[in-house]
Amino acid sequence: MSHPVALPSDLPSRAPVVIVFDSGLGGLTVQRELARARPDARFVYCADDAAFPYGALSEAHLVARVGAVMERLIAAHRPDCVVIACNTASTLVLPHLRARFALPFVGTVPAIKPACEQSASRMVSVLATPGTVARDYTKALIAEFGRGCSVTLVGATRLAGLAEAVMRGEAPDDQAIAAEIAPCFVEEDGARTDTVVLACTHYPLLTEAYRRLAPWPVTFLDPAPAIARRLTQILGPARGFDIPAPGVALLTGGAAHSALAPVFSGFGFGETLIEPLPLH
Repeated sequence: MSHPVALPSDLPSRAPVVIVFDSGLGGLTVQRELARARPDARFVYCADDAAFPYGALSEAHLVARVGAVMERLIAAHRPDCVVIACNTASTLVLPHLRARFALPFVGTVPAIKPACEQSASRMVSVLATPGTVARDYTKALIAEFGRGCSVTLVGATRLAGLAEAVMRGEAPDDQAIAAEIAPCFVEEDGARTDTVVLACTHYPLLTEAYRRLAPWPVTFLDPAPAIARRLTQILGPARGFDIPAPGVALLTGGAAHSALAPVFSGFGFGETLIEPLPLH
């Protein structure tokens, strides 16, 4: 049974608090856009690195895991809105979260509709995790919004991990990245792919490498700007608060805490803390 949602306008006048949740660092690509759109908000970023990657979990395990982490986060931080900055979690867990918690949730879905609207060649590729590629939800989006486009689904098995490595300070593995994105580039009957949907929030972390390694120029479509617009719709206009305190970043595992603290600092987080929640 769904709960009535407490919208920010119903809450006491204070700077809005927004939780941004992902399995790892990919949600930082969303966080960056959210902070630009809402500098008045205080952000709590949670990377569930103890359970990374989510694609390795069964659907039932993932629903239980995200629900457990979210229960703790919501109790501790009393957010006005929660952004699930993870395609895998959004496609599976959002209905359960909305039924369980009286809060607005914003999910992340593959940007198939805008990609097909803007493609001149009518050839679009969706670069996603194997789990997202396999889900009926993704196929339903293509059926509804494909608009006569040829849509190629590409399940990248290593790309999220490669993006995490770069964020930890490692040099990009160009050979591995090129192999992961190669199936996105399709030529047939004189036409070729002109738009690639980045359907995992980790993937925009490597956009510079994609552009360098792509066999021809394409548009790489990042969902983050649309998520930021949706957050602003929910929160309403900025309410003129003083600049809020720096946000906090939380890690549920924390194995790479020392390497990641500078990364989170670069995204405006004042503290990087470990909130232990082992994967059982």
